[in-house]
Amino acid sequence: MPDTPSVPAPVILGNEPGSFPHGVLAERHPAIVRQVRDAFPLDPGRREALDALLASCADGVVEPLPAAADPTGRDRDRWSHWGMDEYAGRSWYDVPWLWAESHFYRRLLDAVGYFGPGPWQGVDPFRPAKLAELDAPETDEELAALDGLGELPADERARALLHGSLWGNRADLGFRLSDRGAGPRGEAEPLVADDSDTLWSLLPARGTGAVRQDPATLCLVADNAGRELVPDLLLVSHLLAEGRVGRVVLHVKPYPYYVSDATPTDVLDAVRRLVAAGGTAAGHGERLWTALTDGRVVVRAHPFSCAPLPYADMPGDLREDFAAATVTVLKGDLNYRRLVGDRWWPPTTPFADVTAYFPGPVAALRTLKSDVVTGLDAKTEAALEASGEPHWRTSGTHALIQARV
Repeated sequence: MPDTPSVPAPVILGNEPGSFPHGVLAERHPAIVRQVRDAFPLDPGRREALDALLASCADGVVEPLPAAADPTGRDRDRWSHWGMDEYAGRSWYDVPWLWAESHFYRRLLDAVGYFGPGPWQGVDPFRPAKLAELDAPETDEELAALDGLGELPADERARALLHGSLWGNRADLGFRLSDRGAGPRGEAEPLVADDSDTLWSLLPARGTGAVRQDPATLCLVADNAGRELVPDLLLVSHLLAEGRVGRVVLHVKPYPYYVSDATPTDVLDAVRRLVAAGGTAAGHGERLWTALTDGRVVVRAHPFSCAPLPYADMPGDLREDFAAATVTVLKGDLNYRRLVGDRWWPPTTPFADVTAYFPGPVAALRTLKSDVVTGLDAKTEAALEASGEPHWRTSGTHALIQARV
């Protein structure tokens, strides 16, 4: 029988040497600090703050947000509500891994002066890497390939764009800084779970005779910028053009987060990149530009998008937003961890059970880059465990599409 979450599984921590979470805290985070330090001509004060964060990553403890970086106190109040009072003074490795990761990025923004006041206020420390990826030759090749999609039957074209959005998650910049994530990228493995038929049933094409809410509203909770956000936007454009949706609410982060997570600025960069590409890509870019101006595509950046908490703890206004959607699609690994809870669920724990709290139909498009996974059948789990690939949960070579109506 499948495992059920009647008793919550243990929360994932980073205190086990050799584990993937421990490696992120001990290796990836220091690498990100050094990358940011080298990418900008920061003044001595900012460099000292980054050095202090680097030392804290090595053997320090969680510290409250400094008052100087939050003069109004609003963000400190949020973090107090989000667990700071409970976790301050404890080792980074002994608090929930999801919480520790989120707090690291908030402290990194403090260190570079993102929240001001000062000359670095509002400057995205990850922007050089995001733009380099968006402007890479590989992006040109991917956009040029769109010109051939029009020759495919409608169902195949929709499937290609859905899978482009799914596998685009491998472009995660933070993931590339991890040794375990630096392996070769070959052909995509078969999906470990595939509920794409369920997802399409919620967003049927015109003329299929299916009954649905009209016009359909899609909430898309984006993950990464650059070469992942581009295929996400292409999927949105296709859904609008085919009449599968009438309105899209695109949720992004209110400030830079997890190296490559998308912000409103990144949305604009991606749309402009499409328009400038020419060919079919430009047509998608122009459609998106028009949809943004007439309100069919709405960009939202809720503060809870950067919370160190699962979506089960979402505030009421965000719950109402998701409840009004025909379906909410969450992209990427971090959103998956927040959707199902960053816990050591047995892999056969039903996806429908761990998302039962969610206010409305929900789907996840995710490449596996952390330990948490749910919704696998026993045969699939056994095959993965016997595959000889010890890091199948974290390598980014496996993916899933899961949906709950």
